[in-house]
Amino acid sequence: MYKIVKRQQLNDTVVRLDVQAPFIAKKAKAGQFIIFRIDEHGERIPLTIADTDAEKGTVSIIFQIVGQSTMLLSQLQEGDAILDFVGPLGAATEFGDAKKVCVIGGGVGNAIAYPSAKALFNMGADVDVIAGFRSKDIVILEDEFKAVCNRLFITTDDGTYGEKGFVTNKLQELIDAGNNYDLVIAIGPIPMMKFVSKVTEPYNIKTLVSLNPIMIDGTGMCGGCRVTVGGEIKFACVDGPDFDGHKVDYDELMQRNSTYREFEAHDKEHCRMYKAADMGGAK
Repeated sequence: MYKIVKRQQLNDTVVRLDVQAPFIAKKAKAGQFIIFRIDEHGERIPLTIADTDAEKGTVSIIFQIVGQSTMLLSQLQEGDAILDFVGPLGAATEFGDAKKVCVIGGGVGNAIAYPSAKALFNMGADVDVIAGFRSKDIVILEDEFKAVCNRLFITTDDGTYGEKGFVTNKLQELIDAGNNYDLVIAIGPIPMMKFVSKVTEPYNIKTLVSLNPIMIDGTGMCGGCRVTVGGEIKFACVDGPDFDGHKVDYDELMQRNSTYREFEAHDKEHCRMYKAADMGGAK
């Protein structure tokens, strides 16, 4: 069992949990993920590691409540425990010898972008961060980003905080201003990563995107997380989750990720657990 030592509600639908997992905390690197299972009846869900503290032996996960498992996970409190917490899985992000980098996060994807910004900053790279959100009320990790980058730019779709516009607008502005990035990392909604890649491609800027397709076992055996990159089939859990943003088949990825959307909506409408949660009931 893996004990929850700290819980934070970052906004209405996003929660941070610090989980006691000392072996994972010692080995995990930016870009890697865990797979959790709440109890013996739970499904296996992958979540990218948002942060680690090797001294305390804790692993931080930040997630949005979108389905049954994340809803149940969000209800756990400090002192509660998770049955399975497996990792670190996936390949760590390869930064190479990047000296000037722009790290871009969209929405809850900023939780995944943060460890990359932190690792690069600690390596001595010049790090710009563009953190994009729909509006001010869902902004997360602002103070954390400020501590691990040279410049932080926050954008909101509606202009309620930071600069109004999309992360792609800000990225283009920074490139036009003469910022010669040798690496761009984009993590967030698939359309965002797609269009960030379209911005950087004409400038031949190396661009990494983090893909989180449907996963089951996390070891490459089931094939559920297959993605097409450069015309070849890859498995995100073992070949990724980071891939060359200029080679990903984003349209296929979006289609596959939406496969179970109708079923999840049906469960949320009819499942008694959801109704109990909405009324403040028990798990």
